[in-house]
Amino acid sequence: MINRRKILAGIAGGSGLLLSGCDRFASSARGTKFLDMGEKLTYLVQRSLLGRNALAPEYTKADLSPIFRTNGNTMPKSPAYQALIADNFASWSLKVDGLVEKPLSLTLADLQAMPQQTQITQHNCVEGWTAIGGWTGVRLAAILHEAKLKPAARYIMFYCADDFEGTPYYESIDLVDAFHPQTMLALQLNGQPLEVKHGAPTRLRVERQLGYKQAKYVMHIAAVSSFADIGGGKGGYWEDEIDYEWYAGI
Repeated sequence: MINRRKILAGIAGGSGLLLSGCDRFASSARGTKFLDMGEKLTYLVQRSLLGRNALAPEYTKADLSPIFRTNGNTMPKSPAYQALIADNFASWSLKVDGLVEKPLSLTLADLQAMPQQTQITQHNCVEGWTAIGGWTGVRLAAILHEAKLKPAARYIMFYCADDFEGTPYYESIDLVDAFHPQTMLALQLNGQPLEVKHGAPTRLRVERQLGYKQAKYVMHIAAVSSFADIGGGKGGYWEDEIDYEWYAGI
């Protein structure tokens, strides 16, 4: 698979712009614009060369990591989520709305009753670690097909039960990733229901993206036309807070 960081490094090296004063350049208006162009370029290159349905590598049970590390929060603090833990998520429901013809409210039992798929893939954290796990859940495409997206929908937002300093976590993907055959709402890890530390009762798995895109504790999915009025307008919590790239494909 094409590694977007190698592409960016090649662009930067070829231009010579980042060879000196890189921190100063990156924080300048010109630098920000240049790096944004690099992100868009790698996004377009990967979409063009890899295709819409190119698969992330899948592994065997023999490859499973002995311990699957956690990323992000491991225990949402909100009283509402604590109440869900107390009743084993019997009262949990997933809201699906926004630019859809048929808004949904799906219980955990509803998701469990839908066709399930399992895939063993490698999680790549932006912090540099990896782990291989077996995920079982419902294809996001099946849920979106049931909700019937409106023509204006361009992105899918995920709103979560956990928060960072009081701001609930949120993330987004485009429709190519949303309808990708490996993109799912996972309900199990390695054959067992998700533990709270891994995002119970369901988390996003979008296997061609880095770990911060794999939203945990998903409570609400919304189809939108743009990010302009969401957070800082960049499509995700870390993208808005510390300028993580919106497209985190690997």
